[in-house]
This record gives sequence, structure tokens and C-alpha cells, in this order.
Amino acid sequence: MLIGGLHKVSLIDYPGQISALIFTQGCNFRCPYCHNPELVYPHLWRPALKEKQVFNFLDARVGKLDAVVVTGGEPLLQKDLEDFFARVKERGFLVKVDTNGSYPDVLRRLIEKKYLDYCAMDVKAPWPSYERAAGVPVEVEKIKESVEIIRSSGIEYEFRTTFVSPLLRGEEVLEIAHQLGTIKRFVLQKFKSAPAMVGDRNDFRPPTAEKLLGLKAELEKIIPCVIVRN
Repeated sequence: MLIGGLHKVSLIDYPGQISALIFTQGCNFRCPYCHNPELVYPHLWRPALKEKQVFNFLDARVGKLDAVVVTGGEPLLQKDLEDFFARVKERGFLVKVDTNGSYPDVLRRLIEKKYLDYCAMDVKAPWPSYERAAGVPVEVEKIKESVEIIRSSGIEYEFRTTFVSPLLRGEEVLEIAHQLGTIKRFVLQKFKSAPAMVGDRNDFRPPTAEKLLGLKAELEKIIPCVIVRN
């Protein structure tokens, strides 16, 4: 597996659990507001960490860490992800994955094999506008399929949308909520600018606190649990 980084302790990436955060290299999307270009573009990749290094670390943290979170990039691109998760589960850790939802078949297998305890899926935009937000052509039916797989999975999950102006308008975030249907949890993420991003646009800006809270109130009319995440 191509591992681009390891964050040894996180108190926020797996709700209610102390976790380690593993970053995979490679992504099939080119979201222009993404602040991890070093995980997206191969020419920016640093030398990958060896799996042995990661498991040596995890072995030393059994009983101290609760969970392992695998993010990216897009983790479901990794060919040996199932084997990696199996080895993590053997050590007794909870497993969470962050995904863009474009690989429903992989997602289904991971859930069926009980390798996942939590899934966070990014929903970039209303279905008709997906390519604009993802930066590449997208098979939206696969995104929809992943939503249904997660909703019916029985595991913990969240769907999340990054609110970045002017790429996404408030009414489009509400449209996303409607298209998701009945879900447990929706996370409204505040866009954060970074020195380097995947795209070259310079007009992106974070929403104001007032805008976020107003949008949260509107979202709560559609989805019972809405979380604003900075």
C-alpha cells in the first residue's frame, strides 16, 4: 500500500476514539480546493512509508490507541487495502475510512468482510454539478450507489460536504441534503485555504460563521444531526 504519512495521535478523526491517522497516496479526483496536492499528484509524492514501519508503530500502541483512520488521497484506490485492514483488525483496532465514494464495489466488500467500523464519505456537490467540484468527469451513479451501501450498512457513518465559495452555494448544500435522503449524520465542513492546493484558482474563500450557522439551521430541517466542522 502506498502510505504517504502517519499522524500518530488524533482526538478528532474518529468521533469518541483516540486514533492514528494514515494517509494514502493517489486520488482519482482533482477537487480544486483540496489542500493535499502532495497526496494527489505522483510527482509530489514523498517516499512511501513501509507497511512494516506502520505495523511496528501500531503494535507498540495496542491498548493505547482505539482506532486507525485511513484517509488520502483516495484510500479505496489501494490494491492491497483489504489485506491491510485485515491486519489492523487482527490487532483489535476499530477502523475508519474516508472516501469519495467512487469505488462502491470495494466499499461493499470492505463492509461485508467487517473490516470497517466507520465510514466518512465526501459528497462534493449536487449530482448534476459533480464534475465541477471533483475536477474530473465522474460516474455519478457510482457515487449514488456508495451512498446507498453506506446508509444500509449498519456501521457508523457520516456524509460530509466542504462548503467553499464561490464553487458551492448555500442552496446547493441544501440540495445535497435532500438528495441524500434519510441519513444519520451530515457534516458541514468549512473550507480552509492553504498555501498549496490541487487547483490553481485563487478566488476560493471560507464562509463566515454567520453563514455556516444559518445554513446549519436550514439543514436541520432536513437532517436531524448536522455537525459544523472547522
